Amino acid sequence: MYFWEDLFQNINPIFMLNSLLENPKLKDPPLEFKTTGKVYYNLPPAALVEHSLKRNEGYLTSTGALMADTGKFTGRSPKDRFIVKDEKTKDTVWWGDINIPFDSNQFDLLEKKMLVFLQDKDLFIRDAYAGADKNHRLKIRIFNSLAWHNLFCYNMFLRPDEQELNDFEPDFKIICIPEFQANPATDGTSNANFAILNLSKRTILIGGTAYAGEMKKGIFSVLNYLLPEEKNILSMHCSANIGKNGDTAIFFGLSGTGKTTLSADPNRSLIGDDEHAWTDQGVFNFEGGCYAKVVDLKEEKEPEIWNAIKFGSIVENTRFKKDSREVDFANKSVTENTRTAYPIHFIPNAIVPSIGGIPKNIFFLTADAFGVIPPISKLNKSQAMYHFISGYTAKVAGTEIGITEPKLTFSACFGAAFLPLHPTKYATLFGEKMEENDVNVWLINTGWTGGPYGVGSRMKLAYTRATITAALEGKLDQCEYKEHPKFGFQVPQSCDGVPSKVLNPRDTWDDPEAYDHQNQKLAEAFTKNFEKFKAGSSKDILKGAPKV
Repeated sequence: MYFWEDLFQNINPIFMLNSLLENPKLKDPPLEFKTTGKVYYNLPPAALVEHSLKRNEGYLTSTGALMADTGKFTGRSPKDRFIVKDEKTKDTVWWGDINIPFDSNQFDLLEKKMLVFLQDKDLFIRDAYAGADKNHRLKIRIFNSLAWHNLFCYNMFLRPDEQELNDFEPDFKIICIPEFQANPATDGTSNANFAILNLSKRTILIGGTAYAGEMKKGIFSVLNYLLPEEKNILSMHCSANIGKNGDTAIFFGLSGTGKTTLSADPNRSLIGDDEHAWTDQGVFNFEGGCYAKVVDLKEEKEPEIWNAIKFGSIVENTRFKKDSREVDFANKSVTENTRTAYPIHFIPNAIVPSIGGIPKNIFFLTADAFGVIPPISKLNKSQAMYHFISGYTAKVAGTEIGITEPKLTFSACFGAAFLPLHPTKYATLFGEKMEENDVNVWLINTGWTGGPYGVGSRMKLAYTRATITAALEGKLDQCEYKEHPKFGFQVPQSCDGVPSKVLNPRDTWDDPEAYDHQNQKLAEAFTKNFEKFKAGSSKDILKGAPKV
């Protein structure tokens, strides 16, 4: 008998029999449509796992986690993500290749088509929160056609208690129907798949893709609009944790740079791994879970994530080892963007509620494919502002469609793909926070050393952890520093656990002149990228630019 067969014998059958769980607000669905299918509301994880298995949506692994595939799309599809352009958004949204405008009438027609499509489908509905701070959280209602997607939402968003559900009125809705295909010729989309945000109707439509991350990132984009625009609160694409002495640290970086791994520190309490806001009182997490990459995951390197992959969690696009139910995390046959989603309380040292104080240390994580950035550098205010707006890294294979190897990129505020507002809005708020608080800002290279991608090697995780620990514990306050050529930031010359040669990347190259060439090349790339922000940037920010 498999693990799951024994487990399901103890599941209360009421989860399967009572489709609406007697919630009167949902007996007449709030989107003005009817369905002849069954409607399941706020089912607990065990019931959703059972539904997923019975509907052939996935398999149980040897640890009890649910394995599910996302189909054709194993990552976000940025070119198929739109924002409705209307009176509310026409003059506030940062329109362009990232925020692609969508007609409001087309949105209404597409929504109606989706609701007609659902008329004979089973539906899984979940009410949840985004935002651990009760003063600023968003109430969301999610409509899923897949049970495992609803489990994903249970894991990733915050879970209201029974009393809070009694009078729950959503601020925003998500309709996610992967089976629904748009017709670009009539529906206004670019392809059959789409993710469309309507900030006026407070609704997100997702279709044609089963990549669950579209739901999470959709709500992140919504909060990235609402909090800065309506409340003057800085929203951030970052992870955060807190030390035993109450010191909060935040980590900026794109997927693949180490936000999740580095924030899951056994010596510190986790606030969250991906999305946060910085208020006058401190930092709070948007989410109730973690969405971590698991490619090549090993217990000895990332024990917190490894142990969180158990019953109730999800693994996406992974494969089993031969003749077993054990996940082969080295298997990249589907994608390198294999992931796990689990509730934040699966991490033993996570704090609830996920709220911390004003940060004392800020880390900018970059996977430098040029191999010229030191493992750790200290930035002054001008450099911090400049690098925040630049958001340099290399996109790591698998995080987006078509990315198969690290690719030089600049993502404003380390999250341009999710910023509805112009980057200077977030940068201005970031500068104000730095002015108001005594904060150390560090640039951390989790990318390459000893040469560029293809020549050098990836920075050892042990070195990265050692530099961050030294910064958090104040051990770098009194050490000797040297100015980095071209970029000007301060490079510590000693750090416990890191060879001095590694601290100075030029010393790790076999050909120092080749390093100088790459250094100049990267500095020029920074300068070229910043041209589009130059007009709106202060002299203080521009002082942080590299010397070309």
